[in-house]
Amino acid sequence: MVRRILLGSQLRRLREAKGITREDAGYTIRASESKISRMELGRVSFKERDVVDLLSLYGVDESERGQLLTLVREANQNGWWHSFSDAMPNWFQTYVGLEESAALIRTYEVQFIPGLLQTPDYARSIMGLNRPHMQSEEIEHRVDLRMRRQRMITEGSGPRLWAVIDEAALRRPIGGREVMRAQVQHLIEVSELANIVLQVMPFRFGGHAAETGAFSILRFPEQDLPDVVYLEQLTSALYLDKRDDVDAYIQVMERLSVDSLTPEQTVDLLSGLLKEA
Repeated sequence: MVRRILLGSQLRRLREAKGITREDAGYTIRASESKISRMELGRVSFKERDVVDLLSLYGVDESERGQLLTLVREANQNGWWHSFSDAMPNWFQTYVGLEESAALIRTYEVQFIPGLLQTPDYARSIMGLNRPHMQSEEIEHRVDLRMRRQRMITEGSGPRLWAVIDEAALRRPIGGREVMRAQVQHLIEVSELANIVLQVMPFRFGGHAAETGAFSILRFPEQDLPDVVYLEQLTSALYLDKRDDVDAYIQVMERLSVDSLTPEQTVDLLSGLLKEA
């Protein structure tokens, strides 16, 4: 996925350097302006013929052309998550690919524990709430996907995770007393990992910067790639990468991090919740 975004970013850079519109680029490959936009955002797969035609239009020399065409072939290779394509909508597959390639994920959650920090029983309870008629086999397949995503964090092979959780998510008894106890204990345990920072936004703080709700910001190791803000909706998601949009969310996340409990205070709060349960 990151190669696809990197390729799209390079094509956009080349087009803009030549002062060519998306409409004219689309005409060259017998496609619409919107397809060029999706290609430049890395949202679609690339046909090598289309990229060759665009590179000719942009006047790219042979040495750079070879590198970009190699990137095309790499970008079209399927990731591990494609074996779970029946367990998630297309718009979420994009996020899983970005998540896999990120160097840092910063997330704020209001209603639930972040998916990358959920226990299997907690995840099953949420899926049962969201889709009460889902068959148990499908629920287990979705839980397996979530646990597979988690391993890149807990095993230290993936991105760093910085999560801010609203206290409301900790107080909401998803799945019952035992499920929540196990979930809180899990949060205490993962907070000790070097690549995870966990903070809680407490009730007592009152109103805070994240008035629009949950969001995630993904940062990538490649300098050519912009940060991406992910906003999940009921039946779709938004991916924002324009500088002004991303900067606004980064400012909110920075404010949340300052105003929330420190990681040490967060563990104290979680330990207190275990005693209350």
